Amino acid sequence: MSFDGSFTHSMEKELTSLLATGRVSKINQPYPNEMLLTIRAHSKNRTVLLSANPSYARVQITKIPAANPAVPNNFTMVMRKHLSGAILNSVNQLDNDRVLQFHFSGRNEIGDQTSLMLVIEIMARHSNVILVDENTNKVIDAIKRVGSDVNRYRTLLPGSTYVNPPKQDLLNPFELTNFEMIQKIVAQYPNVDVLAEQLRKTLQGLGNDTSLALATSLHKTGSLEDNFKAFFKQFDNPIPVLSELANNKINFTAFPYPDTIENQKYDTLSELLDAFYETKAQRDRVREQGSVLIAVVRKQLKKNRTKLKKLDKDLAQTEHADTFRIKGEILTTYLNQIQRGSSEIELPNFYDENRPIKISLTNSISPSENAQKYFKKYQKLKNAVKYLDEQIVLTQSEVDYFESIQSQIELANPEDLVDIRLELEQEGYLKNHDQHKKAKKNRQKINKPERYVSTDGTEILVGKNNLQNEKLTMHTADKRETWLHTKNIPGSHVIIRSFDPSEETILEAANLAAYFSKAQHSTKVPVDYTRVKNIRKPNGTKPGFVIYDNQTTLLVDPDETKVKKLKSK
Repeated sequence: MSFDGSFTHSMEKELTSLLATGRVSKINQPYPNEMLLTIRAHSKNRTVLLSANPSYARVQITKIPAANPAVPNNFTMVMRKHLSGAILNSVNQLDNDRVLQFHFSGRNEIGDQTSLMLVIEIMARHSNVILVDENTNKVIDAIKRVGSDVNRYRTLLPGSTYVNPPKQDLLNPFELTNFEMIQKIVAQYPNVDVLAEQLRKTLQGLGNDTSLALATSLHKTGSLEDNFKAFFKQFDNPIPVLSELANNKINFTAFPYPDTIENQKYDTLSELLDAFYETKAQRDRVREQGSVLIAVVRKQLKKNRTKLKKLDKDLAQTEHADTFRIKGEILTTYLNQIQRGSSEIELPNFYDENRPIKISLTNSISPSENAQKYFKKYQKLKNAVKYLDEQIVLTQSEVDYFESIQSQIELANPEDLVDIRLELEQEGYLKNHDQHKKAKKNRQKINKPERYVSTDGTEILVGKNNLQNEKLTMHTADKRETWLHTKNIPGSHVIIRSFDPSEETILEAANLAAYFSKAQHSTKVPVDYTRVKNIRKPNGTKPGFVIYDNQTTLLVDPDETKVKKLKSK
């Protein structure tokens, strides 16, 4: 499951065949460490993703849409200035390392010919995207600038000389002609796992999974040289596949590796990476961009859950209130038998004649005052019950609210975080740093809900957060349309834009409601549906909170495949 040098070798060939001689038409940077280049080649527009994400660094052609920021950053502007309209001459890999070089030719502002190299270095947290002037070998800019205080050997700042990453003292397996060293290693290390480790120390561009697959192949019968060449020849003619490993993890490879269970094959490496990274990378982007929101929600949940436990404990203590009343009544009845200065007395219990009751006394006050003291304790606890009940309801509603926000963040696309941030600012849980600006400028437009189309062509809208939910249900939807939501589970509001939807459409919409809820990974999820006219929002409640009646309940199993099918229509 690594974008190693050997996989990069295959990707270089795919990119060359699909993009060579293409012209750059669009440049965007939707996320801090990721760049999108739209290149028109062979009469087709293809979007190239250059990712320097520490966890998911890669290069590929992607079909996954991304929302671009309203204002491009400085690096994007530099890229547009130099690469807009440039022609891609070639794509080259540096040895068998995880470095790809895109060579462009273009023209500057005065019409002079320029030669540019866009370098993507896939090196975990050191991954980078660097634009270099090939005529001078000077760095124009980098998506992650690296100064001399971070790396003295290799600075990546505008105007600095570009230096390739340190060369590894390893053999390039695609250029190997003498196999004596490999034969010695195989003979010395019969254990496959140990052999794989030694191969990684000898050959360039082998990840853990690739080295293990190579070690297994070299132990097969036949010529070691033939097995070696046959293994690496497969990278020149890839059969992209998602495979299941023995530990139930999913792995992407350029071709089926030994000892793995084939899961699904793809036409291109880029389609394979889209399928593998779509959810993983999206969640990572949400965690990265929504870190502040996640921290606020976790803090509020922790605070309110702790408060709820304390309130429940205090409420439990009020169950003993009658004991104080009984002691006060008994003391009042037998006042004449109590001597001032006593610290304890045993008296008949007229509520339980067979069991006398021992009552603790304060020896510094009179018997009558002791009785009044017990009555006051009783009254205080009785008054506390009403207050505690109210506080428990309010605190539980806060817990439910932040659990729904937490669920929405987990299901959110990066662009949905804007609405969630706005909501937390409006509710006072997050400081609005623009609060001193004019209210008109501060007014923010809520993103549109997700749009899906049922099998029979009916439009279905899905709110992805509370502000979208409220706008969709209370303002966008017609009173005669159908509304769906998971029963007693945080989730999205779903609207079927039809006055008389078919049963099939209702089931498909129910699947959407279950999928975009906290119960996404559950089975037999209850989903309520009713007409929008039966939905009401009580005054003073949180965004997205509604009550409803006349509902019908369905049980559905969330199905991601069906969701994607409805989205693609």
